[in-house]
Amino acid sequence: MASFALIVILSVIGFISAYPSPEGYSSAFNFPFVTKEQWGGREARTSTPLNHPVQFVVIHHSYIPGVCLSRDECARSMRSMQNFHMNSNGWSDIGYNFAVGGEGSVYEGRGWDAVGAHAAGYNSNSIGIVLIGDFVSNLPPAVQMQTTQELIAAGVRLGYIRPNYMLIGHRQVSATECPGTRLFNEITNWNNFVRI
Repeated sequence: MASFALIVILSVIGFISAYPSPEGYSSAFNFPFVTKEQWGGREARTSTPLNHPVQFVVIHHSYIPGVCLSRDECARSMRSMQNFHMNSNGWSDIGYNFAVGGEGSVYEGRGWDAVGAHAAGYNSNSIGIVLIGDFVSNLPPAVQMQTTQELIAAGVRLGYIRPNYMLIGHRQVSATECPGTRLFNEITNWNNFVRI
């Protein structure tokens, strides 16, 4: 009986070590990672599992709130977006899988494992990343764009995103200005961008 318990414990330890904790993303991929708990997010009402690896990465901008340049400001922006999505839209959680702040941190939304609500028709086969801010006329800060690309690379390395993923802007699959003209023009130069 004791040997069975030891096997179970070792199996759990092996499983946990195979998947880095969110805090571990920072050291492994060189960007700060802020969990939902750390930014004061509410728990999702419900969640649908996302099958990995996904084919698409969909880029968004928040438009409102505007760009945030400190951890506290970005945490407030995350809570504001989540409240709007859950209270006004009636969604089960914030719509995006992740957000990236203007100060270069990644903020956990629905995360790697839950289907988002950000691009109708693509949610079940994509990771949705919002860059916090209005990028119609201005580019995001350089660190915000760099962190976004590092987050995508992290998703590929962890097996959540296919190596041959397709990067698209929200406007390509919906009648919207999102992710803003300046940001959209920028991402057309990023790895794996496709016109669909």
